[in-house]
Amino acid sequence: MTDRPILRVLDLVKSYSGQRAVDGVSLEVRQREVVCLIGPSGSGKSTFLRCLNALERADSGEVQFAGELMDPGRRDIRQLRRRMGMVFQNFELFPHLTALRNVAIGPVTVLGAARAQADVLARELLRKVGLADHALKHPAQLSGGQQQRVAIARALAMSPELMLFDEPTSALDPETVGEVLSVMKALADEGMTMVVVTHEMDFARRVGERIVVFDRGRVIEAGTPRQIFEAPRVARTREFLSHLGWHGESTVPAEPG
Repeated sequence: MTDRPILRVLDLVKSYSGQRAVDGVSLEVRQREVVCLIGPSGSGKSTFLRCLNALERADSGEVQFAGELMDPGRRDIRQLRRRMGMVFQNFELFPHLTALRNVAIGPVTVLGAARAQADVLARELLRKVGLADHALKHPAQLSGGQQQRVAIARALAMSPELMLFDEPTSALDPETVGEVLSVMKALADEGMTMVVVTHEMDFARRVGERIVVFDRGRVIEAGTPRQIFEAPRVARTREFLSHLGWHGESTVPAEPG
């Protein structure tokens, strides 16, 4: 990991109907770092994430990515946004396309890649996420965990410099959560820069390098996993973790040996 930030957020504010969903949040993310955003539902984590790639327009503050201002009004915002991969809660796959076509469509339609070349890449990425044998299946033929792994492969097909995950396991059955988290852990081990909104506390504790705690649109605490999970300084953090019961059974496969 390098000390050079790839993402800088300064005093970000986003309101809906006069209520601040994000209230003056600042954050830096370094290259190859995994930052996990945790906190109660409705605390602004997902809104903050969508402001990072300009899917939401912030009211004030700024987001800088790779030295560029992420302003939704700039002409080349799509070119900047494509350098960030985004994985949503509900997969957002095209139901009429196979897994292969879902992964290959971005390189073909956005990057102008030849279809044969995109298919080779798509098959390799599906193999990477453990779905080589499901390339010709449509989303309806796949489990939720399989669909989310296709969505991760689709994001990776654009060769992103940063991956954003918005509660990627929240719509999954408990049996399929682990397979998605395993893919995400493998990406982290390979050095992918990641910002992850999650309620999977065991994943955050074991894979995250920095934990950022949100509450009511603000960052109330940030630190290493050990500091946040073993010795949180803020009472609200302790209350949240206690209520969630993060110390339960692991959903991330144990390291060998």
